[in-house]
Amino acid sequence: MKTNELRKLTTEEINKKINENKEELFNLRMKQATGSLENTGRIHVLRKEVARLKTILNERKQG
Repeated sequence: MKTNELRKLTTEEINKKINENKEELFNLRMKQATGSLENTGRIHVLRKEVARLKTILNERKQG
């Protein structure tokens, strides 16, 4: 998702999205460790999205 779309989400939705992404990230890391992961770029994308979501939450706390 783009940052503009993420900013429109509520705080609860953002927290839910963070948890979903972290769970998927964990599963991808497990697959990578066993050697069955084909799309390694997905790990990078998920890490960036979690960082974006956390940044938006921090902005809301400060603003």
